[in-house]
Amino acid sequence: MKNIDVHIINAFECQNNGGNPAGVVLNADGLTAKQKLEIAGQVGLSETAFVSESAMADYKLDFFTPTKQIAHCGHATIATFTYLKQEGKIKGDSSSKETVDGVRQIYFEGASAFMEQDAPKYIPVLPEDKESTLLALGLDKQDLLPGFDIEIVNTGNSFLIVPVKSENVLKSISARQEVIESLSEKYGLIGFYVYSPSEDAAAHATSRMFAPFYGIEEEAATGMAAGPLACYLHHYGAVQAEEVVISQGKHMTPPSPSMITVRLKITAQGIEKLYAGGRGYVSGVKTVLVDRNEDK
Repeated sequence: MKNIDVHIINAFECQNNGGNPAGVVLNADGLTAKQKLEIAGQVGLSETAFVSESAMADYKLDFFTPTKQIAHCGHATIATFTYLKQEGKIKGDSSSKETVDGVRQIYFEGASAFMEQDAPKYIPVLPEDKESTLLALGLDKQDLLPGFDIEIVNTGNSFLIVPVKSENVLKSISARQEVIESLSEKYGLIGFYVYSPSEDAAAHATSRMFAPFYGIEEEAATGMAAGPLACYLHHYGAVQAEEVVISQGKHMTPPSPSMITVRLKITAQGIEKLYAGGRGYVSGVKTVLVDRNEDK
């Protein structure tokens, strides 16, 4: 057996509190996929990032939930790059990451890190699956926000955006994880991103995220979902600004308030790309054991 140190970094913190914890493992080049999955399972957080050398970017990042590998993870990206910056491993105001499906740019602004996402794709949902979505969340049609539709948005990962009319409705959600998991598998989703107009003057929307297909019952902050939501809000005319702030985590149990800032790059043709970002802080370190027999 060998010891692996996993740094726990809370990303998208809100006023030096809350945020979404992610595991970060540096110098992960010698770890196999099986070992990474084992480590992520022992850490028990929604995602753990494994950082290794890259021939095409500054760093290569692999993301694992406790049950499987995932292509992108917003909060684990922000956790990793804010930690690398704090440790002095990144000197400038920009960096880059290699993932399983390409290179993404990172830039820094003060204590915040921002990650690049793709231009949005909007994907319709079958009418019967909109009914199943309501069933999955314990909601009725009258709970939905008038003039907005249940829709899938992809900026690198697919999320089902569900608009509800108030934070009271958002609080009342009783998630049926098995139904969410079934619909997520059918549509290739990471999960459901449910939002309402925010009661917080500092945010445009307040959200909750459920991703049982990836072993996540509920997550405190999801940068790869906040990007699609910002695009969705712009698409429906709910915001005209190029900076959109999303609150998340305040209605989960226990609460872990988070703030995610999304910056949209808009041209005459629409949203060309976007960056989701926020701050992170070190909340601890965990040492786990892995089997050396699984080494490359």
